[in-house]
Amino acid sequence: MKFAKIVQALSCTAKHAVQDKKMESELLQFVSKFEALTEADRQALVAHIVVQRFKKGTILLHEGQVSTQCFFVLKGCIRQYTVADGEEKSIAFFTEEQAAVSFTSYTQQVPCNHYFACVEDCVVIVGDPQTEAEMREQIPVLADITRGIMEQDFGKTQMDFAAFITSSPEERYRYLLHTRPALLQRVPQHQIASYLGVTPESLSRIRKRIAQRP
Repeated sequence: MKFAKIVQALSCTAKHAVQDKKMESELLQFVSKFEALTEADRQALVAHIVVQRFKKGTILLHEGQVSTQCFFVLKGCIRQYTVADGEEKSIAFFTEEQAAVSFTSYTQQVPCNHYFACVEDCVVIVGDPQTEAEMREQIPVLADITRGIMEQDFGKTQMDFAAFITSSPEERYRYLLHTRPALLQRVPQHQIASYLGVTPESLSRIRKRIAQRP
């Protein structure tokens, strides 16, 4: 549901102009990818986007907290994880042009069951529900874009999840190696291991086996 989250993150932006002109130009170029938006719509989105920078290790959302913000990554990596019996379990990693949204907590205003934390120094678009509603009122086509993309991507998300949980840890690692090789260099190995459902030692053995095969 990557693109649906992108549109949602762009639509839930706050009422401040981006000060960095270079960033503003890059944002305008990005939103131009959405052909359903008019030039006036794109200018309005960029003019109201809030960009914030967070240091590596910053926790953006705590377990038990009600999510009041959504995050769209311009630069960096955000990790979603839970803590059980004192151990962290990585759920997802969001990198450039991906949105990190605690969907149920954000839309229903209920406590979330996970954390969002910056794996690297991050530059992100930050939005909130009130401004999302205001932007959708100002640019009605945003709702149609989001709805269409979510419907299109929902089936794919379910299939991807089913494939992941039925795969072996080595198959999961190979999939990451094929689809997101840069992530394996950016994220600490113990966090990758918890995402795959193995110990760091098991991950080392998996990597060694793959490296030794022709």
